[in-house]
Amino acid sequence: MRFDLMAGTAAAPLAPFTRAPVVLVFDSGLGGLTVLAEVRRARPDAKLVYAADDAAFPYGALPEDVVLSRVLAVMERLIALHAPDLVVIACNTMTTLVLPALRGRFAVPFVGTVPAIKPAATATRSGLVSVLATPGTVRREYTRDLIETYAGACAVTLVGATGLAALAEAELSGLPVADEDVLAEIAPCFVETPAGRTDVVVLGCTHYPLLLARYARIAPWPVTWIDPAPAVARRMVQLLGQPSRDEIPGPILATFTSGARLTPALRAALGERGIADVALEAMPLVLQ
Repeated sequence: MRFDLMAGTAAAPLAPFTRAPVVLVFDSGLGGLTVLAEVRRARPDAKLVYAADDAAFPYGALPEDVVLSRVLAVMERLIALHAPDLVVIACNTMTTLVLPALRGRFAVPFVGTVPAIKPAATATRSGLVSVLATPGTVRREYTRDLIETYAGACAVTLVGATGLAALAEAELSGLPVADEDVLAEIAPCFVETPAGRTDVVVLGCTHYPLLLARYARIAPWPVTWIDPAPAVARRMVQLLGQPSRDEIPGPILATFTSGARLTPALRAALGERGIADVALEAMPLVLQ
């Protein structure tokens, strides 16, 4: 059975706010910054908390039961600390594995992230669509269900990129990332047949848009790259409502569970995104 991964806990919008809402954006690393930017654009008045569970990055390398217990534990602490009015899960892996359990444990509304296969099927002209995602997302039944439901008339190529998220993290942290390494990850997306060639690529991991300018420069031919972040932000607005015009921009706090890894380059990159307040709250991953 497929559940509504994008929706909150309630079908109806929340009661109108008499203050700026607090929105928690949660990911295993830096990929959720792409979602944070859209959330900020949609509700500039909100008080935003960006939480990166980088002590456990990447979630795709962990057993599913470990991801489940880890996210529930970290979320319990984050909700207690920040009292968010809404939580955005800015991670495909987390959304599909943990979102039902989060909604069952906490009263806060959650909005998830899934590959934007429906808009890709609408946008393609050649009928050749690629989904660039983590290996875990590629093999999930929900991904194939989305394809069957929304892209049945398309030829969809699933590409499980093993190192692209780490390359995005490295670049944002100021480490050198070679074009050939990025191209090796995205090259399988480009399929050419006698009938045509790929013209739409779905970015099925929130880390991937961090390197979007690089893809456009090194890709074998131009394609439409589809990022799910705008849809996530729209769903958040459906639940929270529109900001009033006289609201002033709200603050953004970033917190990292590793208690480390905040390089000068990363701090500068966070500053460019309006994040000046950074907390390092060590929550080490303990594997039994």
